[in-house]
Order: sequence, then structure tokens, then C-alpha cells
Amino acid sequence: MSTPHNEAGKGQIAKCVLMPGDPLRAKYVAEHFLKDAELVNTVRNMYAYTGTYKGKQVSVMASGMGMPSIGIYSYELYKFYDVDSIIRIGSAGAYDKELKLFDLVLADSAFSRSSYARCQSGDRAEIQYPNTSLNARIQRAARDLELPLKVGRIHSGDVFYYEEGQPGIEYFRGEKGCLCVEMESFALFHNAKILRKKAACLLTISDSLVTHEVTTPEERQNAFTNMMKVALEAAVSNE
Repeated sequence: MSTPHNEAGKGQIAKCVLMPGDPLRAKYVAEHFLKDAELVNTVRNMYAYTGTYKGKQVSVMASGMGMPSIGIYSYELYKFYDVDSIIRIGSAGAYDKELKLFDLVLADSAFSRSSYARCQSGDRAEIQYPNTSLNARIQRAARDLELPLKVGRIHSGDVFYYEEGQPGIEYFRGEKGCLCVEMESFALFHNAKILRKKAACLLTISDSLVTHEVTTPEERQNAFTNMMKVALEAAVSNE
């Protein structure tokens, strides 16, 4: 079995996949947390690894940036590799002044003005939702690890650089209730919905659009370990 974007063979991808955007974050998870990790995809350098965590098989695969990219990879994992659950582990920019660098945010919904869902299936909803049971496992894992977790709506954006006059924090935080912004989860949640699979999104705050604090590229690649630990514990936990 393979696709135009994934050379992994049948049985080489676990039922639960952790999905960072950055291929080097996928590599970091595999090298630091998985036992006997095997590199099963290198197409376009979108690394995928499968190994074990606490004796259970887990895969980690990069999604790239943006909804079209995660739309392809998550759809193929669900449809052609029989993946049941995908937990996105990504970075986000804070809209809420209470969120600090490295805080963890679990999405209970994703708002977007993207046309992804409409073009893909005719779904015109501007809000997509994660799987509640998978979110519950993530919340339980965070409690067990004694790591604070903020739960709320996130904004999935198609654009990183906006021209002047476009909606900003006041609209996304004040009117739409979004805690932070990233660029993938709306498409992931939509794919999971139409394919009757499970998806969740766990984020680390990498910068703040309120205070303008930022993390370094190296920190975004290597220092989001609390998010990785929570996601891995959730991946191997029982329903």
C-alpha cells in the first residue's frame, strides 16, 4: 500500500497517529519518546515514524503547514491506512492575554473562514469539532501529569500575513471566542467527521499576538515536550 504522498506499507502506520506540522518535530518525538521507532515515510521529507510507547504501537507523522496539506495527509491516513485517531500537536499564537508562552491549549472547536469544508464536501459550517472521547483522554492525561490545560475554541486561519483592514484579534477573540490561532485543525476535524474517525488538537502557545512575545524556531521544534507527553499518554490510554 502507498499513496502519492506516503510510501508506508500496509500495517506500518499505527491506529493512533500524533501529527505535528513540522517534520523535525515528528523526528524529535520518534527519537526521544518512541521505542524501536522506524522511519516509514520520507516522501517530500514529510517524515512518518512508527514505534511503541509504553508497549503500545504509536505513529507520528508531519502534516506540513496549512489546511490543504493536513487535509491530504490526514485523509489518506484515515481512508487508506485505517487510522482511527489523529492527535494534532502544534503551535499557536495567543489571542488571549492570559495565555503565556508554552501554555497548553486543547481545542473544543475550530472556527474558520476557510473554504476547505465547503470545497471538499459541500459542508458550509464555519465551526468544526473534535472527538469528545479523544478530548476526554487528553484532559485525563494532562491531569495525571499535573499539567495545566486550557480548553476552548481556536481559530484555524488560511493566512499568516494579513493586509491592513482585515479582521484581527478583536474579531477572532471578542466576536468568535477564539483563544488562539493555528492553521490546520478545521480541516482535520472536518476529515474526521466525514470519514467517521476521531481527531483532536493539542497546542502549545509559541507566540502572543497580545504581548508580542515569541519562541525561537529551535524551541518550537524541540521544547514542546509537555504537549508531546500529554498526547502520547492519551494515545495509549483506554477509552
